Amino acid sequence: MDKIRLAAITAFGLEAVVKRELNDLGYEDVTTDNGWLYFDADVKDIPRTNINLRCADRVMLVMGQFEVLSFEELFDKTYELPWEKWITKDGRFAVKGKSIKSKLYSVPDCQALVKKAVSKKLCEEYDVEWMPETGAEFTILVSIHKDIATVSIDTTGAREGLFKRGYREKSMEAPLKETMAAALVKLSYWNKERVLYDPMCGSGTIAIEAALIGRNIAPGLNRSFASQSWPAVSEERWKEAKIEARKQIDLDSEIKIYASDISERAVKIAKENAIEAGVDDCIEFFVKDVMHIKEPMCSHGIMITNPPYGERIGDVSQIQNLHNHLGKVFGRDKTWSCYIITSIESFERDFGRKADRKRKLFNGDVRVDYYQYFGERPEDKQS
Repeated sequence: MDKIRLAAITAFGLEAVVKRELNDLGYEDVTTDNGWLYFDADVKDIPRTNINLRCADRVMLVMGQFEVLSFEELFDKTYELPWEKWITKDGRFAVKGKSIKSKLYSVPDCQALVKKAVSKKLCEEYDVEWMPETGAEFTILVSIHKDIATVSIDTTGAREGLFKRGYREKSMEAPLKETMAAALVKLSYWNKERVLYDPMCGSGTIAIEAALIGRNIAPGLNRSFASQSWPAVSEERWKEAKIEARKQIDLDSEIKIYASDISERAVKIAKENAIEAGVDDCIEFFVKDVMHIKEPMCSHGIMITNPPYGERIGDVSQIQNLHNHLGKVFGRDKTWSCYIITSIESFERDFGRKADRKRKLFNGDVRVDYYQYFGERPEDKQS
């Protein structure tokens, strides 16, 4: 099969993180547009990117990109695309859509038209009157932005984006997505030679994602993807990608990650999740009220945490006191680097210090800030 074009979709604010991930995997010519990161690839890169990307939401197979000013144009240009190379005779395909700042603003009409165009093309190619849609799943996305339509197929799976690692069977309320947790670690100065601590760990996602990064365990090794059932992406391709990923795992480094929570139930769930992820040897979990922490456990550590906000906020004054306590314990220790994600706008005032850097992100639909405080570098180690 000819060269293909893939796109990694990511949350707002994480484009640079995902671009670095793609560069590290060897994809050099990566272009970014509105949360989509496009790159040229081969079929083997469908399994490779799905298995290895930590911070992207999903990987899309880009079928075509073109200007559309009328429904007739959308139908004709969609029909011209080589759907038969990917969708099987019995393939099940649904169409999702979105339209922003475009003449074709009716998303249901766009979805129906794309469905009709794909069906017509496949019926003609397979010489049938109708598509039975009893086989493999193909989710088509028509995304129109400023009159430019991108028509693609979701290789990851419509119901389970890349944040579904497979280890988190249980979680607390309003958990941080695995992809976002991995991004918080990637945006910090943490590496496997330094101590990491999450004093409000919940179901343990930040600690577990850090351990996966430290061990270099590919996040998609223990899950399945929609494109695994596509004949165009052979089972051999998936085997090769998994073998390659397993060879990169580091089981020798000593990794020191600590995670605590006031809730015994949360800590129990976090321990179970870490075992499921295969990184329980890297993390020490314990029950502790963050307000009872008097001083950091060591010097030159990294704190990354997700305090209550949004649905988890509770009493505002209690949250502000919590922020203030974090500032007194960790913020005043010049050797510690602190990274806190929250939607509370008074955070810097509560913490007692302006952040060295503040990054705007979106945790789901919630607009948040990632406050970054840089501590001193260890003298004998590179931070």
